[in-house]
Amino acid sequence: MKKSLKKSIGIVLAALVAVGGLLAGGSFYMLSYVLRPDAVMAEKNASSYEYMYAEYPFLAEWADSLRSSGALRDTVIVGDGGERLHAVYAAAPEPTDRTAVIVHGYTDNAVRMLMIGYLYNHDLGCNILLPDLHYHGESEGRAIRMGWKDRLDVLRWMDVANGLFGGRTRMVVHGISMGAATTMMVSGEPQRPYVKCFVEDCGYTSVWDEFRKELREQFSLPAFPLLYTASWLCDLKYGWSFREASALRQVAKCELPMLFIHGDADDFVPTRMVYPLYEAKPGEKELWVVPGAAHAMSYRDNRAEYTRRVAEFVGRYVGDGSAQPVRTD
Repeated sequence: MKKSLKKSIGIVLAALVAVGGLLAGGSFYMLSYVLRPDAVMAEKNASSYEYMYAEYPFLAEWADSLRSSGALRDTVIVGDGGERLHAVYAAAPEPTDRTAVIVHGYTDNAVRMLMIGYLYNHDLGCNILLPDLHYHGESEGRAIRMGWKDRLDVLRWMDVANGLFGGRTRMVVHGISMGAATTMMVSGEPQRPYVKCFVEDCGYTSVWDEFRKELREQFSLPAFPLLYTASWLCDLKYGWSFREASALRQVAKCELPMLFIHGDADDFVPTRMVYPLYEAKPGEKELWVVPGAAHAMSYRDNRAEYTRRVAEFVGRYVGDGSAQPVRTD
């Protein structure tokens, strides 16, 4: 009887160890898969300008002119872990205090947000600054941070932009996808007087919600137990958890106006996520659900309407730039 009991206990313990090992291995794999997709990022970095000129042909003349004249400049700050963080910036065609800080998406970089840079700089006559988030583009770092710790870096970049463009700017922060989630995460923090409004385009409610959705759709797996253990491991390794990285909680603390944009054909960050975000935001806000737009494609597929809506919303808070008329040529 005792031998049988010991054998049963041994089998159970061995099974638990095996399950624990599989779970730990799966958690490490998930973190590497989503937070350090190095091959994807290297390919994107190497082809950024080529990709952007193919997707947005009107960018080439403007961006090449800025680059060749030295008007598109580089700047760096040092992150909280001593890493070098990079951004590009350009002054408006005519002197102005109207300034946009523009935040890119997951595995992208500053160059891959130049279409929004074009909107603000070329069309609306604003100064622009586009950071490479931690571990993206030319910025160093240990892993992608999905906007959560990035919010603190973006607050610093906002200060940098304010200083670069005269010290008394009127600023909008505009992000797409992970950059939109970052923007909403930024919006819940105490703001400097120069910050006037935010634009978020297809951001997720939280990292937990987005990863749970991807785990189900890509791997047909439930959240429990893998998402829980991966979140715990992320906290242990990188100092943040999936649940705390909530745009929904942050936007509920936002006291400044925000424009919400989301394509109604978005199946990567599902369109349904924009509604609780919009409802959670107190005070002044607008929502534009873009017919037929897939994820992060609202500007590409509706350029004139996107520009008009952004110009009207942002113009109410940072000024309409009457000396610099809206251009969409």
